Amino acid sequence: MAFDGIVTKQIIYELNSCLINGKINKVFEPNRNEIILGIYSGGKNYLLDACIDATNYRLNLTSNTKPNPINAPNFCMLLRKHLIGMRIKSISNCDLERIVTIELEGFDELNDLVEKKLIIELMGKHGNIILVNQNNIIIDSLRHLDTFSNSNRDILPAHQYEFPTSSKLSFIRAKSFDTFFTHITASKYKNCIDAITTTYTGISKLLIQYLLKKYNLSNSIDCKNDLEKLYNHLFSIVNSTSLCCTPYFENNKNDYVIDISTIPTSPLCINNFIDEFYYTKETNDNFISYRNNILKLILHELKKYQKRLYNINQKLEECNNMDTYKLYGELITANLYKINRNENISNIQLENYYNNNELINIPLDKTYSPAYNAKKYFKKYNKLKNALQIVSIQKKETSKEINYIESIIYELENATTIADIDYIYDEISENIIKNNISNKKTIKKNKSLKIKDEKLLPPPNSLDGYTIYIGKNNKQNDYLTLKFAHNNDLWFHTKDVHGSHLILKTNGEEIEQDLINKCASIAAFYSKASNSSNVDVDYTFVRYVKKPTGAKPGMVIYTNYSTVTVKPNNFNI
Repeated sequence: MAFDGIVTKQIIYELNSCLINGKINKVFEPNRNEIILGIYSGGKNYLLDACIDATNYRLNLTSNTKPNPINAPNFCMLLRKHLIGMRIKSISNCDLERIVTIELEGFDELNDLVEKKLIIELMGKHGNIILVNQNNIIIDSLRHLDTFSNSNRDILPAHQYEFPTSSKLSFIRAKSFDTFFTHITASKYKNCIDAITTTYTGISKLLIQYLLKKYNLSNSIDCKNDLEKLYNHLFSIVNSTSLCCTPYFENNKNDYVIDISTIPTSPLCINNFIDEFYYTKETNDNFISYRNNILKLILHELKKYQKRLYNINQKLEECNNMDTYKLYGELITANLYKINRNENISNIQLENYYNNNELINIPLDKTYSPAYNAKKYFKKYNKLKNALQIVSIQKKETSKEINYIESIIYELENATTIADIDYIYDEISENIIKNNISNKKTIKKNKSLKIKDEKLLPPPNSLDGYTIYIGKNNKQNDYLTLKFAHNNDLWFHTKDVHGSHLILKTNGEEIEQDLINKCASIAAFYSKASNSSNVDVDYTFVRYVKKPTGAKPGMVIYTNYSTVTVKPNNFNI
């Protein structure tokens, strides 16, 4: 649901109950779309979050802290200069407009009483936060706009603040159903959802859709009885102060609507709901964006190595013919006495003394002599012979890189939190993008993260009285297997499939086969083969697991292992 005028009105009602006469003591600007005010009121500290993001715009009290830039932006510094120490006189909006005015008063450096206003315009992509003086002259704003940049107002310092104009009507002023009905029937739309939301300001489509569904009303404006019921419900919501936000799922989308509460609510119930809803939504959006940015980079790297592998395979196919070129050179050299050196020919048939003297057709470059053609064939043979040794090594190294990148992709697909992505970013910074500055700039890392060994230990899980650990990424896998686990612990990993390292703490005891099978099933569940019906899982003691010198994170070799075939199952751990 859009943060509409009805939600704005109720938020303001709750803010007035706790912030009036409160003193502003802190100002933060976590990002370019958000200002957070620290307010001390009634013996309590509050954080008022004003966000003008195009999709997540809102105004509410928040309990969730956000990281701030090391150097405060200019607008943040200006607000600190003008607002810290000011007291809140009132918080209001006009009708159901999403424009909130916070009136402030305090003393300036000359100890004179001054008044200022902080105007928060929650209008989607046109949103803004504007500080004006007592004469409505703009001191500064979060976004500078002017008529030359297709804005209908000048929002610039030293300009007069103008309230944005709207062609829509105020629902609050529609005092009767007859007035409401006249306005709606004058609309060009024949359905309630579009007719109401285009006629009146501050009412979202989702709210009308919700009321129609809840009370089983017709969406047509021709059904006057249903339209009157809809008006009465809407009027009750707009004029009630006992409201609550309700989660609402429509078209598989998690959203919310505001409705009259049937049970007693807490004093700040809507503020609390809005805070939690948008915090969760932004966290999920940041997670998806962060993961997709890294995934885009990884897929780009994978494409480069796959192209390199294709070129290597093409070269190897060419190397398969090197013995043929050697044979051509030998046969031409052995039969030079039979060939007319002055005759320009494009091919020649000679007896192949390696194959019962069968005739073999040898192509020639007629611009050169037969002897020079033989020399060219020997040169090509030697070149391909040397290339075969080099390209074979390149193919092995390239295959390792592709295998490692695919393990990173598996980790990204199974990451569930921003912290998981941070670990992966830290890993690829050292192994993939450390020498690629241009790619590194494309990713905005969530935070500066220096991973310590103790932070790499995943949480323990209990299985039949034993403790198991499951690595979520390559660095965790390395730490679990090579540093944390004891030599007598059991190590599990899917055979020839990317997946997690699983460590079973044996405590020096002999483990029964049933528990081994369960651990193997869990290892299969946390692998790329989790959707398969039967998966081969290798297991061995940790002392038989080694990491080759120079190997990528998560890459190990192991010996003295056994293999079991199991069905993936996490046993609810």
